[in-house]
Amino acid sequence: MSTLENKTALVTGGSRGIGAGIVRKLAREGADVAFTYVSGKEAADNLVKEIEALGRKAVAIQADSANAASVIASVETTAAQFGKIDILVNNAGVGTFGPLDTYPLEDFDKTFDINVRSVFVAIQAAVKHMGTGGRIITIGSTNATRMPFEGGGVYAASKAAVQGLTLGLSRDLGPLGITINNVQPGPVNTDLNPEDGPFADFLRTQMPVGRYAHVDEIGSFVAYLAGPDAGFITGASLNIDGGFKG
Repeated sequence: MSTLENKTALVTGGSRGIGAGIVRKLAREGADVAFTYVSGKEAADNLVKEIEALGRKAVAIQADSANAASVIASVETTAAQFGKIDILVNNAGVGTFGPLDTYPLEDFDKTFDINVRSVFVAIQAAVKHMGTGGRIITIGSTNATRMPFEGGGVYAASKAAVQGLTLGLSRDLGPLGITINNVQPGPVNTDLNPEDGPFADFLRTQMPVGRYAHVDEIGSFVAYLAGPDAGFITGASLNIDGGFKG
């Protein structure tokens, strides 16, 4: 039996990149998976077909993580489709970088709305549909504690907030039999930050392994934390970053 057989999951921002890698891995381990996307319906529909070909159920939900009502609706849709939520993966996120003196307040608000507020909103809504053994995992960033270039302060602050939220909520969720953890990737090869992109040569110098991560590696780490062998891990911020030194 696969480690996540008979489990159901919701992955926010799951139609591409790291999110899609997580969706695929959870499904390969036996879970039925719902995921949200903002745009790109064709890619979302194709991922649903891919998951269904594995013999698992899949649901694509259009939802904007900047909108709290939309986040709550995606949780309720998942619960209605699957009857429960065993695993919540908060993957949706944005990164807007720029100089301090000209950084728009609107970008600050959007970064925290998506990277922090939506995480709390999704957790608050999903816990109502979780039982003992529930798993909550947020995709943070190694930039929470290591920022190797200028202009990333707001992004770093949002990911540091996720660290604190994870640690604090572990106290609330532990008595319910639910674990919560924060996965902090370093550079990952995606369309937003490709391993042959303009910053890649510099970023590789920051990692002893000398390469970007693959989305499957992040997915495997998340699947482990979502599984039965990780029941004694909670409140943790865990790096998967190739030794990123920043």
